[in-house]
Amino acid sequence: MFIIDSSANNIKNVIHAFFLSLAITIAEPSTILPLMVHHFSESVIMVGIFASLLRGGAIMIQLYAAFHAQAYKKVMPYLGKVFFFRWISWFSIGVSIFFIGDNNKSLTLFLIGLGLFFFSFTAGFGAIYFKELQAKLFSKKYRGKTMANRQIAGSIASIISGGIAGYVLNNYEAPLNYAYLFMVSSALMVIGFGIFVTIEEPEKEHVLVKEKNFKLFITNAIALLKKDKRLQRQILTIFLSFSYFLSMPFVILNAHSSFTLTGWMLGGFITVQMLGSIIGSTFLWRRIHDYEKMLSLSFIFMILAFVIALFANDVYTYACIFLLFGIALDGFNISGMNLVIEIAPEEKRPIYTALQTNITSIGLFFPVLGGVILKIVGNYTLIYLLSIGLLMLGLYFSKGLKKSI
Repeated sequence: MFIIDSSANNIKNVIHAFFLSLAITIAEPSTILPLMVHHFSESVIMVGIFASLLRGGAIMIQLYAAFHAQAYKKVMPYLGKVFFFRWISWFSIGVSIFFIGDNNKSLTLFLIGLGLFFFSFTAGFGAIYFKELQAKLFSKKYRGKTMANRQIAGSIASIISGGIAGYVLNNYEAPLNYAYLFMVSSALMVIGFGIFVTIEEPEKEHVLVKEKNFKLFITNAIALLKKDKRLQRQILTIFLSFSYFLSMPFVILNAHSSFTLTGWMLGGFITVQMLGSIIGSTFLWRRIHDYEKMLSLSFIFMILAFVIALFANDVYTYACIFLLFGIALDGFNISGMNLVIEIAPEEKRPIYTALQTNITSIGLFFPVLGGVILKIVGNYTLIYLLSIGLLMLGLYFSKGLKKSI
């Protein structure tokens, strides 16, 4: 008999987050990824494109995933396939850097981009299945706790990963150090995936009959979006939360132009960001079950980070920025997932999830816009101010979500 809020499922949920974070922190879009891309290309626009690739590929597939998932009573068998393709994509990046590397920088960069795209693309399916599982396995109150537990476990893993990354980056020459990081992290990723697929999943009681074709599904999804004003406002607010991406990938490059960045400093920034995640999840997000309030607070922390970035010129100030990044990002992640679960009817949950994720995830391409602006203007202050302005607009809209219920 299935037990909701099972401690066993919570533990597996948390272990999965630990090993996944241990693996993917080595391509953190605010620290290591920009420097790795910068090794193979001097273009800041290219840095923006790759920061988008890490997560942006998921946009293209989520509505199609929801089209099928709405009729599934169980999603775990499909999630297992997603895990396999994500792993092979990640491992291929390390292999490409190791065997090609500086011998053909353009080809290496292309293969890194291809691996990141497919890693992100398959996550489009995974995001739909993952949210379905979280809604099935845990009640509203417990879900907030288990997601905070995931964030804490992931942050601890990222601190460990940051230390490892700092050691590798400091003791091995580029680009082999990046190759080692990707290949070793692939092995850690498998552990988390393997444990998660053993979670006991109940059958879904209410499912929809799948439309005859994907075109009809899209028509119905658009009609649903037009009808639900609350979903519209929520999507706009969460889309604006992604405006931090206009500037985040370039903060580390600005730091690099202000002082010499060592491998240990880079690992230290990752550690500080994850400490922010732990502090936020332990002392703040675990205690808040009002997800509208959580979203508003996340906006405030992110705005504060960029205000400080306007004046940053030493390692300690940048550490403060990354600490605030860690607090805010966890708040955005937890609130965004729970808000869509709370407003969606059970049988329409995949559709609501896909609509919110697809539309808001357009914001994942903000780094490209940030890179173009930085290339033209050559001024970090401008993109910081743009991020602050859009985040303040998002904060304003977040305050009205309660009223739109």
